[in-house]
Amino acid sequence: MSGKRVFSGARPTGKQHLGNYLGAIRNYVHLQEQGYETIYCVVDLHAMTTSFENLRELTAEMVLDWMAAGVDPEKSIIFVQSSVPEVIELAWYFSTITPLGWLLRLPTFKEKVRAQPDNVNYGLVGYPVLMAADITLYKAEVVPVGVDQAPHLEFTREVVRRFNHMFGPVLVEPQALYTDFPKVLGIDGVNKMSKSLNNHIEISAPPEEIHQRVMMMVTDPQRTHRHIPGRPEVCNVFSFHKFFSPNELEMIDRECRTAGIGCVDCKKILSRNISDYFAPFREKRQELASDPSYVWDVLEDGRKRAKAIAEKTMAEVREAIYSKKPAGG
Repeated sequence: MSGKRVFSGARPTGKQHLGNYLGAIRNYVHLQEQGYETIYCVVDLHAMTTSFENLRELTAEMVLDWMAAGVDPEKSIIFVQSSVPEVIELAWYFSTITPLGWLLRLPTFKEKVRAQPDNVNYGLVGYPVLMAADITLYKAEVVPVGVDQAPHLEFTREVVRRFNHMFGPVLVEPQALYTDFPKVLGIDGVNKMSKSLNNHIEISAPPEEIHQRVMMMVTDPQRTHRHIPGRPEVCNVFSFHKFFSPNELEMIDRECRTAGIGCVDCKKILSRNISDYFAPFREKRQELASDPSYVWDVLEDGRKRAKAIAEKTMAEVREAIYSKKPAGG
């Protein structure tokens, strides 16, 4: 039993896809079952930097997927970011002690500007400040991150160090828990799996849809004919077999390299295995979704539990800030 507190947040994107599952949700469940004190947040305020559309629907769909995949509201706190407004207050305090240069150097800001050049809003600049507030409001000791997210966590650690230097040791400096699952490419085999690129496979999709999407997947570009030997190491379909087809992996590798099976055969095996893997998930999700109020009851309970932590932290933060004496005073 670790006992350490974990915080992780995700923008509400509705029904989750294989990239979400393999890259994050599996890890959410693993940490929960390893005895961490897990807090999982739907970061709707962050989502507003891009769009305000369908936030309620997208939140419900995503949380249903989380729970159907094994995130247990009895073991984990699941809540919506904006339902605990203390995070906005803490983000403001952080914004007053954060040099603008720290924010402008972060790669994510530059990426967002390129992605939405007509909507470079104040929230995009302050995005990492709000993220730092998310983590520190709940005094998270551990934050699961991919290597690409490391600069944001290091930013949070810098903010914590500056705050504690100015006001005393109030906040916890979080540690990174690196996730090692490689980037999940979409069905195009080139870009990261994404709904916006329509190159995704939803984990709640029925078997027919899974089959249709898998059959669209790009394989080894040099294998232009059934009788040409393949190269599993460069095939995106094979990368999914590593997870979903462990018992057949050796056979698929061998038969692909010798042209014993073609890409169509390879995809059929993957389609079947993905569908079978998520069969219990689909059944659980349907059961949870049969009561439309359930997900909101879970989120309300999570709000109460999260707010209890947040209020305690903010009482300490306010005391530290408002009791600060002038230099030399």
